Amino acid sequence: MDTRQMRCVVAVAETGSLTRAAERLGQAQPALTQTLNRLEAELGTRLFVRNRRGAVLTEAGQAIVDDLRASLAHGDAAGERARAIGAGRAGRLTIGFVTHAVYEVLPRALRRLRAAHPQVDVVLREMSNAEQVAALEGGRIDVALLHPPVSVNARVHELLLGGETFVAALPVADAPADGGPVSLADIARHGLVWFPEQQIPALRARLLSAFRSAGHDVHVVQDANRTLTVLACVAAGLGWSLLPSSVRALQHEGVRFAEVSDVDVLPRFELSALWRMRSRPGFADLFAEMLRA
Repeated sequence: MDTRQMRCVVAVAETGSLTRAAERLGQAQPALTQTLNRLEAELGTRLFVRNRRGAVLTEAGQAIVDDLRASLAHGDAAGERARAIGAGRAGRLTIGFVTHAVYEVLPRALRRLRAAHPQVDVVLREMSNAEQVAALEGGRIDVALLHPPVSVNARVHELLLGGETFVAALPVADAPADGGPVSLADIARHGLVWFPEQQIPALRARLLSAFRSAGHDVHVVQDANRTLTVLACVAAGLGWSLLPSSVRALQHEGVRFAEVSDVDVLPRFELSALWRMRSRPGFADLFAEMLRA
């Protein structure tokens, strides 16, 4: 059953008349009658009982008319989507992101994208830095929201989205009674829970170097590749951590956040957007504009 035949059946079912259905479809009634006759012959069953008062669905017709409406709706939607994609109004955008992007940057840009281009399908994938680099190189994501600096074996655009100072995450039992700050010496004494070296090697090296330059011998006592995993390890008493200040938006049982008294010696926790260079602008470039805003 082709689309034209389906439209004929639905039109007759909804109008209850071959004459009115033909007018709706913009064709002559004899042509509509021939179409229905051929279809019923192909199916081997009657779909309508026709009389002077009009046309009424048979039991077989009633059984299929809702399916025909649904098929036509899906087909119309697919056609509109194809036209929108061809015109550059719709498509799919796959965004990789680190947890840090969830706090402010990603939701704000998604709101702007949805308002301006509601037909764009967005796929979100929370990934580590290293996973995003591999996915961007392999074409599995269109945009990477990650912590710089990184090395990518592809020609990419990069947009620095800002940086934050660090705050300390520590077990509730270790939190200062007065809610005051802690020092790098305090953190070094308890050991650091942090992201693996292969995930953000440059930032990890700069962080540990800052401790050494300040005269503190610090050791990473536990690797954890996601922010929530870091907080779980801290809550378990495996060590303390340093995370971007926006992490305060997360409430994690057993963890308290504290300012770092000598935070100025530490690097900033930066976030960047990376996307592939293309000969023609695409949705990744469009999303970058939303991020810039």
